[in-house]
Amino acid sequence: MTNAQAMLTALGDPTRQAILDQLSDGPRAVGELAADLPVSRPAVSQHLKVLKEVGLVLDEQQGTRRLYRVDPDGLAVLRRHLDDFWKRSLGAFERRTRGDTDD
Repeated sequence: MTNAQAMLTALGDPTRQAILDQLSDGPRAVGELAADLPVSRPAVSQHLKVLKEVGLVLDEQQGTRRLYRVDPDGLAVLRRHLDDFWKRSLGAFERRTRGDTDD
């Protein structure tokens, strides 16, 4: 499984999608994230761990809090993967509509 595939798998969970969406507004602590989600702080921490492992989230200690933010490099990997996916898919569609039979 490529890193981009691991990212997509991680984002298959709606809670992780919601966390990433919240983090797109800026860095947040676990408690802040949990306050807006229907899951506990420990559950948010576990979801953040998965997002961090696949490269979508970074964290840093700031005083007594750990702040999480979106990893722009990880998003770039995901973006390239999705762009490539659409190029291949649209290319296959174009070949099929032209009647090419090399698929």
